Amino acid sequence: MQRRDRRLLIAGCLALAGLFVVPWYNFYPGLLSTEWLGSFPLGADVAPAVVQLFEVGRWWLLPYVVPVILAGLAFATSDQTKRANLLIWAGAIGISWFLLEGFSIGLRGWNFSFLAAIFRDLPEGQSAKGLGGGLFALASLLLLSFGLAERGAMRGDAFIVGAIIILIALVATFVIYPIASIFIGAFQTFTGAFDSTAFVRNITDPAIWSLDCLVGPRSCGVAWRTLTLALCTAAGTTVLGLAFALVATRTRFPFKRGLRLITVLPIITPPFVIGLALILLFGRSGVITEFVADLLGLEAGRWLYGLTGIWIAQMLSFTPIAFLVLIGVVEGVSPAMEEASQTLRADRSRTFWTVSLPLMRSGIANAFLIGFIESMADFGNPLVLGASQGVLSTEIFFAVVGAQNDPARAAVLALVLLTFTLTAFFIQRAWLKGKDFTTITGKADSGIHAGLSPQMAATCYALVVPWLIFTLTVYAMIMFGGFVRTWGLDHTFTLEHFAQAFSVVVDASGIRWTGVAWDSFWTTMEIAALAAPLTAAVGLLAAYLIVRQKFWGKQVFEFALMLSFAIPGTVIGISYVLAFNLPPIELTGTAAILVICFVFRNMPVGVRGGIAAMSQLDKSLDEASLTLGARSSTTLRRVILPLLRPAIFSALVYSFVRSITSISAVIFLVSAQYNMATAYIVGLVENGEYGVAIAYSAALIVVMIGIIASFQLLVGRRRLRREDRVAQRKAGAVAATPRERTI
Repeated sequence: MQRRDRRLLIAGCLALAGLFVVPWYNFYPGLLSTEWLGSFPLGADVAPAVVQLFEVGRWWLLPYVVPVILAGLAFATSDQTKRANLLIWAGAIGISWFLLEGFSIGLRGWNFSFLAAIFRDLPEGQSAKGLGGGLFALASLLLLSFGLAERGAMRGDAFIVGAIIILIALVATFVIYPIASIFIGAFQTFTGAFDSTAFVRNITDPAIWSLDCLVGPRSCGVAWRTLTLALCTAAGTTVLGLAFALVATRTRFPFKRGLRLITVLPIITPPFVIGLALILLFGRSGVITEFVADLLGLEAGRWLYGLTGIWIAQMLSFTPIAFLVLIGVVEGVSPAMEEASQTLRADRSRTFWTVSLPLMRSGIANAFLIGFIESMADFGNPLVLGASQGVLSTEIFFAVVGAQNDPARAAVLALVLLTFTLTAFFIQRAWLKGKDFTTITGKADSGIHAGLSPQMAATCYALVVPWLIFTLTVYAMIMFGGFVRTWGLDHTFTLEHFAQAFSVVVDASGIRWTGVAWDSFWTTMEIAALAAPLTAAVGLLAAYLIVRQKFWGKQVFEFALMLSFAIPGTVIGISYVLAFNLPPIELTGTAAILVICFVFRNMPVGVRGGIAAMSQLDKSLDEASLTLGARSSTTLRRVILPLLRPAIFSALVYSFVRSITSISAVIFLVSAQYNMATAYIVGLVENGEYGVAIAYSAALIVVMIGIIASFQLLVGRRRLRREDRVAQRKAGAVAATPRERTI
């Protein structure tokens, strides 16, 4: 059997299983539940589509037979063009009818009054699609992909065509559709009727666009405050992240392993914990504030509360992201190019500014963009430190859950935020357009990276060392808070907070997890463990398609991938509730909605890191593999992925820890059965149990450090050139043997 027939047979089996074997509709307790296997005869809630059609009378399921018939005809025909056309029609009809009937018919029948007027009322409605509907939708997408590939799309590569179509479907379902659901509210009243007056009133509100701060003592509008903060945070995190990457790779800094660990610490911390630590240090009654006030005889101020405090907290939180993006790019610069510059009598300073730094431009631009978007979407730090200086993310939150209860205003503010982030995205693309950053070609590459000049090294140390001390001080305060009776008041040493959160009892019945934090802890670990590899896989596959493939609509596709990252977590959470609380897709209250939210919320970091790293890989590597007869999937697995280990590690680490520390979206999606750690910690803080909350946060930090180390061992290290271990131990950097050095 030929390869094309085997893949068609697989798609056909998926479609038949969706129609004849597994439940077509979703049912409690969930999409992947197997309880229906013991239910015979199958009831209406767990029956496959064929039973629903003939026994229940849901006639709208009959057209699903058409794609199966067309696929069977395609399997039987030998004419290439006819076969491809049949497959395209089968896939297009299947997915089109899936969307049409899914949105037209709901729990009580027709969702639109004009359909009820044209057709008679339905005796039965329908619930959300289940496992059967999902399998049939996947089969339809595969049939469409195989048909396009056999028509010659993407040079007939079915893997590339299928990856593009499935990723587009996933992004449309879990990014575009939820965001569209909440933006529709900008033009609707509470009854659902169209009304544009609310949109006009909100978009012209002076509280958003005012520039009074330029001509008087009053503050500027929330849009300009947010933009200023985002630009400062993006610039600061990029500079610090680059300094950390250079110190880790181009100097003889004696504590490089510790440096990498410390730079990751802020990203594995619940965001409001850093804010609380800063308040205890620099707040009106903070330790450092009172010490300086007593020493100099000054009155303690409130300078921390506002944009300054938010900026410091965001610098602590987001510098590690810039470091994770830049470390792989800095390591990927070819030593041969730097040695060639020095051979032509350029000193180390000129080599860095004219050779090394321009080759890092892609990574620097991506780090700046991520820092900008992270600042725009940040919710925890402004909530703790913002005081009266609110930003767009907090204003959106209060517009939805506050006393004003104005979803239309929340949608308008989200639109403003999206405009800023997309503008930064297009400016970054224009800056990088037409530039080539290839440094890894597949040819032998020996030598050592050019060290930093004394002046540059001193500058990097001047940035890195104080920031390390500051970071360690903040984390010392966090850890200290878990071992004292009342943080900030009674500093008597105690372990009762850890005992209350994580107590374990071993008796005749076995191990009992009696601590109050265990349920949310295990749930969080399971959700994060599922989301992390999925996020890395989807993000790096998308990066591969963007960098290596040319297809119609690629820029729109890349824009859609970044869209979820540009929207505040509060908006994402609310939009998921609105989109997935009713048919055709019902996920609220399940673990699936948490995993999906984390995957598509954190995926852009994997995409941007993958793009930055893949832009350094010469296309001749792919071409050589394809010339030798390897398929594109094999090339991706055996050639590209081993060279993307820093990007894989970054995507795994970031997605895992963000799944644990995220709060803004999670707060709307957790349920009694699936409660995440951050939501539970917020509940502890609201109840005044600060010691238990800090103890829980400290335990999460320790656990995540261990898991990050495990990820590093699992992924391994990318090796681009031969190394001399003696020189490496002596110099603290990759070195070449005498025979490998360039004269």
